[in-house]
Amino acid sequence: GLNFIDLMVRQGNIDNPPKTPLVPGFECSGIVEALGDSVKGFEIGDRVMAFVNYNAWAEVVCTPVEFVYKIPDDMSFSEAAAFPMNFVTAYMMLFEVANLREGMSVLVHSAGGGVGQAVAQLCSTIPNVTVFGTASSFKHEAIKDSVTHLFDRNADYVQEVKRISTDGVDIVLDCLCGENTGKGLSLLKPLGTYILYGSSNMVTGETKSFFSFAKSWWQVEKVNPIKLYEENKVIAGFSLLNLLFKQNRGGLIKGVMDKLLNLYNNKKIKPVVDSLWALEEVKEAMQRIHDRGNIGKLILDVEKAPTPLVS
Repeated sequence: GLNFIDLMVRQGNIDNPPKTPLVPGFECSGIVEALGDSVKGFEIGDRVMAFVNYNAWAEVVCTPVEFVYKIPDDMSFSEAAAFPMNFVTAYMMLFEVANLREGMSVLVHSAGGGVGQAVAQLCSTIPNVTVFGTASSFKHEAIKDSVTHLFDRNADYVQEVKRISTDGVDIVLDCLCGENTGKGLSLLKPLGTYILYGSSNMVTGETKSFFSFAKSWWQVEKVNPIKLYEENKVIAGFSLLNLLFKQNRGGLIKGVMDKLLNLYNNKKIKPVVDSLWALEEVKEAMQRIHDRGNIGKLILDVEKAPTPLVS
């Protein structure tokens, strides 16, 4: 699976970027080829999906058994590679951090992306949840049925939301950062939760620009704890990769995956795959994410031949 975090890794816009040479990628699906001596619960030949701490974009991947999950019989390999990061992130934010309940409202940015689509689907499993989404206007026709109210990503969504819901929303899920932090906090109802789970505004041009990076951070609202106390607002952050690989919460994630696979088997959720790409086409695939052209998830398929270039 390709994720926006892979772009940030490539541009060095993360804490402690890894040293080269490096195989990127944090999630994959495939067939078990070999097992460690003490591994139980899996057999050679099992269809599985997994989280990997880098090295996922490869023909052969090795990862600890606690990060591996069996694929349901009617789920394809491409759907399985699109499933773990997006749906676990969306589920954890909505239900573990923000405590989504019936009748609440949610604002999600990049509503056409992998996480955005997962958020919309999970919200639809709870009665009477209103979803406000922002997305590029050319995606609106394709995703309009997945959210309640859809706004252009360049529009003044704060005014649009307040026009529909004068007191704001219960949950803001922000993958943009920069000036959107302050906007998101301003939209929260009392006892509402703002969650930062990405900073895609830090990725601008083809190369890392110190000035665009600094400008984005400069625009981040300075949060005053006293103001949070007075306004009864919650501000939170969520990083699935840190939770898995730095904070050793694999057991917690396994419980979430069990719930998600149950929802999948009951046909309540289904990963949205935008397109499949050969490994040799990773540059073009990343450009599509960079340009925010995708609806759902991009997948690198090791068995796919590159598409011939049209002269």
